[in-house]
Amino acid sequence: MNKQLIAHRFSKATDTYTREAVVQQKIAGKMIQLLHRHLPNRHPKRVIEFGCGTGIYSRLILQTLQPEQLLLNDICSEMKHCCSDLLGHGVSFVEGDAEVLPFPKETELITSCSTLQWFDTPDVFFRRCNESLSASGYFAFTTFGQENMREIKELTSNGLSYRSLNELKTSLSPLYDIVHAEEEIVPMHFDTPMQVLYHLKQTGVTGTGGHTWTKQSLNEFCQQYVSRFTHNEAVTLTYHPIYIIAKKK
Repeated sequence: MNKQLIAHRFSKATDTYTREAVVQQKIAGKMIQLLHRHLPNRHPKRVIEFGCGTGIYSRLILQTLQPEQLLLNDICSEMKHCCSDLLGHGVSFVEGDAEVLPFPKETELITSCSTLQWFDTPDVFFRRCNESLSASGYFAFTTFGQENMREIKELTSNGLSYRSLNELKTSLSPLYDIVHAEEEIVPMHFDTPMQVLYHLKQTGVTGTGGHTWTKQSLNEFCQQYVSRFTHNEAVTLTYHPIYIIAKKK
């Protein structure tokens, strides 16, 4: 995983991400509802959000959970400016790669939306989070499953290697009790394949790679996309969110 490229792509999309990331906003809204339902303490004092991005989920955490201390983290330094209105009064920001960044101990909730799929070694990260949590702490995140953006991967052979829900549960189970786990398929619809590519660029999620377009390859991509992924006169882009809430054993 090229973390520098990922950070660069997301940095370029800071002005457009919140507008274009419609699915990610819905995911964040659902996740905060699940936390409100499943956390025994609905107002944890110390919370960490890794991969906070432009603060979509961060704002919901503050409004709903109302923690005394909220540590926001992102690999992109630009995200601090996106969340500047939240900082102060117990809310702080630290730049860095969450996979290696030391987290404060005795944290009651470590959480994130739509970030874990970018990690190189999630199993190692699961252990590190477990060590930072309090005795009754929770680890809660959303990521994406194997059907995510399958249209792009089928046509370009580029994309992330997503884990299944069962694989994630198996990785977590030695350290956590799974409180809630679910997945869903969320299709988006666009008028043209070019709108799909524009959407991906504006959300920064093209950070995996090295695909270079020529006029011919772009035309072929669009033709194949229309031929294979048209539904009710629109082309589809599949999102496959996974939601997991786990309690430290």
